[in-house]
Amino acid sequence: MLESMDLSMVNWARAQFALTAMYHWLFVPLTLGLTWIIAFFHTIYVKTGSEEWKRLTKFWMKLFAINFAVGVASGIILEFEFGTNWSNYSWMVGDIFGAPLAVEGIIAFFMEATFFAVMFFGWNRVSKGFHLLSTWMVAIGSNLSAVWILVANAWMQYPVGQAFNPDTARFEMQSFADVALSPFAINKFTHATSSSMMTASLFVIAVSSWYLLRWRHQRMAKRSIVVAAVLGLIASVFTMFNGDETTYEIAQVQPMKLAAIEGLYEGETNAGLVMFGVVNREKTVKDEDMKSFHFAAEFPGLLSFLATRSFGAFVPGMKDLVNGNADQKIMGVAEKMQRGKEAIASLDAYRAAKKSGDASAAEVHLAAFNENKAFLGYGYLKSPEEAVPPVALSFYAFHIMVSLGGVILLLFVGFLYFLWKGVLEQKKWLLSLGCIGYFLGMIAGQAGWIVAEVGRQPWAIEGLLPVSVARTNLSVGAVQTTFFIFLALFVIMLIAEVSIMLKQISIGPEEN
Repeated sequence: MLESMDLSMVNWARAQFALTAMYHWLFVPLTLGLTWIIAFFHTIYVKTGSEEWKRLTKFWMKLFAINFAVGVASGIILEFEFGTNWSNYSWMVGDIFGAPLAVEGIIAFFMEATFFAVMFFGWNRVSKGFHLLSTWMVAIGSNLSAVWILVANAWMQYPVGQAFNPDTARFEMQSFADVALSPFAINKFTHATSSSMMTASLFVIAVSSWYLLRWRHQRMAKRSIVVAAVLGLIASVFTMFNGDETTYEIAQVQPMKLAAIEGLYEGETNAGLVMFGVVNREKTVKDEDMKSFHFAAEFPGLLSFLATRSFGAFVPGMKDLVNGNADQKIMGVAEKMQRGKEAIASLDAYRAAKKSGDASAAEVHLAAFNENKAFLGYGYLKSPEEAVPPVALSFYAFHIMVSLGGVILLLFVGFLYFLWKGVLEQKKWLLSLGCIGYFLGMIAGQAGWIVAEVGRQPWAIEGLLPVSVARTNLSVGAVQTTFFIFLALFVIMLIAEVSIMLKQISIGPEEN
């Protein structure tokens, strides 16, 4: 089976999924965060009765609606790709992966779509109270959709609440609560939604800064910035602390990812956190003397603390995880591969014995399989080095994400400070930064997903199912064709969406 795998098809399928996912994430953060900001604007309008707050709320609702429509379209394509390009994945884990997606579609998306119509078209048609409720329900529904999608993704990173059925060769759910409430799922949801609030706040500030630079809609722009900067600052601080907890969870369940994002080849006691550096791309786990970085600056002991909550603790490097470390009781990938191959052989023998009606032999082979089933996925790897994700990409994506997070926090502080001083419109340099701040947030978000997905390669399901096994048996040409079709479609959709958004921004809110 391994010899027959078309890795070029796998790589094209990976590229197509990455294209779709990254395109989809251009719209998701703005949807998740902007709904809460609009809900706050709408609440202020209902409390004060001010027509200015009403015009402000309706303006941001229009921008939200444009973004929401394109985001839904790209999300549908993303879900269909599980069936078209990753049918083995869908077959083997569909019992688990499909459950949170079904909940998302039946409950969360239904609620979001239902109240969206009331929120957008309900002005002067329903009571103010019910209209306000619909706005808050759209915010809740949007983020509930994110909950279940992120639960599904978190399970791919940390597969819990499941068991492998040797008779069907499928992973089956044992506990929905374990899947939905795993620490990894909770951290992923809170990190994604808080960072989305940051991105949406940056969008509001970007548009408002543009108005201030052109002396248009001054009062609306300042009011928008006040709400967005406060919510963005709160979200930034929360994201920072939540990122620390996420790093700790990664260290517990995905130590190879942690080693890759820090470029840590050799395990260390009191390991330092690399603040910035230039990765040596020629370095591999087989090299003994080659340096990991051409240049690096690190904070002594901080990685050990982030990974274990202790400054003096040992943090395994990629070499420890690949080759094993007896002193630290770390099993190497080569041994895991051997046990994985034994699990595959035992599984094949069990199914053959059961098919032939030899119950005693089937029982023996099943027992042998159960001893090694935890390493089943490793049996499909071709070499121990394959268990190492792309180090340079993981490292740079992680450090770009963290660095931009710090810059964004300072940006929120700057806007609030000069608003408080009453001189914001005079600070042209800050308003100019505000206009591009949204793009910094988008880059940070995309980098975060690169860390999450590239950092867990070669696994579709961490430790259980390699990406090379999860694919569909399609020709390279078929996947290439759909890749370029999607690329053209996404470019057209993006141009249309940006054009409509810019036109609406240029028009601005309704005036008396």
